[in-house]
Amino acid sequence: MTKTTTHQDATGANQATDDADRVVIFDTTLRDGEQCPGATMTFEEKLEVAELLDTMGVDIIEAGFPIASEGDFEAVTEISKRAKTSTIAGLARAINGDIDRAGEALKHAQRPRIHTFVSTSPIHLAHQMRKSEEDVLEIIASTVTRARNLVDDVEWSAMDATRTSIEYLCRCVETAIKAGATTINIPDTVGYTVPEEYYKLIKDLRDGVPGSDKVIFSTHCHNDLGLAVANSLAGVRAGARQIECTINGIGERAGNAALEEVVMGLKTRHDVMPYHTGIDATMLARASKLVSAVTNFPVQYNKAIVGRNAFAHESGIHQDGMLKHNQTYEIMTPESVGVGKTSLVMGKHSGRNAFRSKLQELGYALGDNKFEDTFNRFKALADRKKHVYDEDIEALVDEEIAHMHNRVKVVELMVIAGSKGPQKATLTMDVEGDEVTVQADGNGPVDATFNAIKQLMPHHAKLALYQVHAVTEGTDAQAEVSVRLEEDGRAVTGRGADTDTLVASARAYVAALNKLTVKRQKSAAIEGGV
Repeated sequence: MTKTTTHQDATGANQATDDADRVVIFDTTLRDGEQCPGATMTFEEKLEVAELLDTMGVDIIEAGFPIASEGDFEAVTEISKRAKTSTIAGLARAINGDIDRAGEALKHAQRPRIHTFVSTSPIHLAHQMRKSEEDVLEIIASTVTRARNLVDDVEWSAMDATRTSIEYLCRCVETAIKAGATTINIPDTVGYTVPEEYYKLIKDLRDGVPGSDKVIFSTHCHNDLGLAVANSLAGVRAGARQIECTINGIGERAGNAALEEVVMGLKTRHDVMPYHTGIDATMLARASKLVSAVTNFPVQYNKAIVGRNAFAHESGIHQDGMLKHNQTYEIMTPESVGVGKTSLVMGKHSGRNAFRSKLQELGYALGDNKFEDTFNRFKALADRKKHVYDEDIEALVDEEIAHMHNRVKVVELMVIAGSKGPQKATLTMDVEGDEVTVQADGNGPVDATFNAIKQLMPHHAKLALYQVHAVTEGTDAQAEVSVRLEEDGRAVTGRGADTDTLVASARAYVAALNKLTVKRQKSAAIEGGV
């Protein structure tokens, strides 16, 4: 009788499946992934990654290559001790010393697996192994037997299987099964095969090798032609029930099949691939970020599932569709992979509907005329600026509103400065139509000027940035001053320009305070439910 279980697809709906449809996930981030040039992890980093893999439901964690170094041996040993649910595998060449070392490293594991491999293709046998086909068959028999005497779970791999003749590969697989292998891995070691070809290879092996129904067939596909995930899924369709993969697809050369793509491919297209895994997909984004951080390998922006742009939309047509129904341009939800939410990226391709939605999200409600004016200025900014952030949009709106509601303007400024302080500023400002003059001291002419302004516009904002930029060359150059103020989580920037740097500074400071006044009023209105 077949056992029936349920799992959730990418939309959160329950799907009934049986255990024959269960695909085992074998993660080799800590072994094959670490072989990627420059991706070496420390002992502590390996433990951290292994703990997360174990927690997210990875069935087998290939923790390392124990014979390779003392560090790898220690990592496999410690991960074996700590793993709660995952099987822990150690890699070993078809050499007695390798196999014994792997067995030693795995002796504390609740579920140990020795993964041993040998080359089978003519090019490897001639130039790397320098062995005959019969020699390799003898090696397979003796080393798999040795591994099986140490652990109950033995995986055997035919390195460069996809460039091996089917007749000889069948003999190798049969030999491994007879010697006690429980999993047979058919690697596309150099990323050479294509899905139709790989499907046929797995099917022919399962149909043609005696005892194949007693073992699990596994895929291990490299991405040299960009087909690693496609080939892996083709193997599953042909009857393989284990996929070897890595977080972010890291690994030798162009990398391996990406775990996150395999998992979400099966969840999202369950209609054509009725299989499931035990992976908690909501942890995929977290795993991606962790592996990227410890290996110092950035994830490409357009990487499937976990890339920065995987759930981001800038095209006006796409944004309009997303606002009407999220499935118009998303085949899975960002939450299903652990990403917070869809991102509507504002840029030159964004349309009016998306811009209005963004304004509403930021708390602005503009009339039609004001909206059109602001939208046109946004498009002009997007043509000049590569990335338009929420703060840029807020600045656009606040600047216009502040310009309309400027309650304070600089009329005249006189400053006494020199080597002896304190410096003094006499400032005349127009405060809502009335001219008011004040004097203030300060530690320098700019400080004195800002103190004078503070007398007329009392506030507790912190000066986070004061920057002076000469617009043109020469001593008579116009100065452009930027002032950034922060208050209660609000941040505003004011700019001023004048041939007199102090006058430009006063104008920038006042402009920032006017914007801050608008933000206070907007926050008060939102809190009051207006």
